[in-house]
Amino acid sequence: MKALFVCSSLLLLANPAFSASVFRCVDEQGHVTFSQQGCPAEQSQQRQRASNPTPSSGKAVPMASPTASRATRKRSDELAIVAEKDDGCGNKVTGSDRRSAIIGRNIRSGMTRSDVESALGKPESITSSNGRDRLRFRDSSGQVRTVSFDEHGCVLDRR
Repeated sequence: MKALFVCSSLLLLANPAFSASVFRCVDEQGHVTFSQQGCPAEQSQQRQRASNPTPSSGKAVPMASPTASRATRKRSDELAIVAEKDDGCGNKVTGSDRRSAIIGRNIRSGMTRSDVESALGKPESITSSNGRDRLRFRDSSGQVRTVSFDEHGCVLDRR
């Protein structure tokens, strides 16, 4: 039993410093990306070592040294959108408008089915025809509201 305790404590004390290789890729426009798989053939590639020291080990972590290419690179003032959340309804309703509508129990064109259920609760009944759904809601006073959705699950415009 004592040998098992000694072996397990030695394994816990032997904490290797894990490190990984990361590739710094620069394309012809000067955009920099980092990858663990390498860079495409048309981009310049520089291998960097990423080491993760053990927290509170007392080891000093060296700061990255600045490169000369940073000062000579021209700055682009273009805005690049990398990713944009798509709600599936054409993003007709912005986040703050959606939140205000749900709180006020208002239904707007372009809201999703989950938005409508957040505002009005679970539907009393659901009917479908031609890929379009109609949800019927009844509030606490007995008033009935019907909301129609298109084939993508988005609230239709009132006509």
